[in-house]
Amino acid sequence: MNHELHTNPHLRNTFFSEIGIGILANSILLLFHILKFTSGHRPKPTDLPIALLALIHLLMLLITAFIATDIFISHRGWDDITCKFLIYLYRNFRGLSLCTTSLLSVLQAIILSPRNTCLAKFKHKSPFHMPCALLFLSVFYMFISSHLLISIIATPNLTLNNIMYATESCSILPMSYLMQSTFSTLLALREAFLISLMVLSTCYMMTLLCRHKRQSQHLHSTSLSPRASPEERATRTILLLVSFFVVIYCFDCIISCSRTMFQNDPTFYNIHFFVVHIYAMVSPFVFMSTEKHIGNLLSLCVTG
Repeated sequence: MNHELHTNPHLRNTFFSEIGIGILANSILLLFHILKFTSGHRPKPTDLPIALLALIHLLMLLITAFIATDIFISHRGWDDITCKFLIYLYRNFRGLSLCTTSLLSVLQAIILSPRNTCLAKFKHKSPFHMPCALLFLSVFYMFISSHLLISIIATPNLTLNNIMYATESCSILPMSYLMQSTFSTLLALREAFLISLMVLSTCYMMTLLCRHKRQSQHLHSTSLSPRASPEERATRTILLLVSFFVVIYCFDCIISCSRTMFQNDPTFYNIHFFVVHIYAMVSPFVFMSTEKHIGNLLSLCVTG
């Protein structure tokens, strides 16, 4: 681990600011949905996955805060068990973020689908089946990330050229070619499947929105702008969120490949650590911008 990370206050303040903003925003979003569920209001089909996504991002960022202390405050006080536990949980929550975002886009595509389509029959069942699908994907991802429980170790005192530093206290041992190929293939298949679901559902929703817009222009005068329905507003929000996720994901892949090629390079490490948490920080603001009650509450807090 390069000591530039420990001595640069600008990097440290930037990372902790990103994490702090993300924790605060996801806490507000999660609290809003908890109050919504407990107050007797009829929840929307997307409320549960949005609340789950906020909870996942909140827990992931809390773990990231612990990891960041070991990156920016050099003390090397963690043992093998602590390293394995924190890194394994962190990777699993990152995977759950991908799973939940993908399932949320599929759910919204089902909600938006017209009655005469094959997806319409899933409208009433999909909100109840989503937690089961998320649980299945979680177990599957826990399995394909299990190699971390072996490869993550406390950083040895001796300097070795064949390990990659995860934090100051934790390092990643190289795996055999067969094990690395197996887990990399499973991970690539999982991510390709979920990203494909996102892209297909996004294209489907965009097609439906364009068709609805043409019908509205045909029925209404061009001088009158018909107001978008709640389903359309929710769809546009999720389209924005999924598009942002895909952009960040592609950028993350590029940085990850560059970091692998230039092992332990501090520049790529800094960029990668910042990029992977942008989605968790920004996503709650995207959802809160569509919730008038949250906006009114925040306005009262600021003015009061």
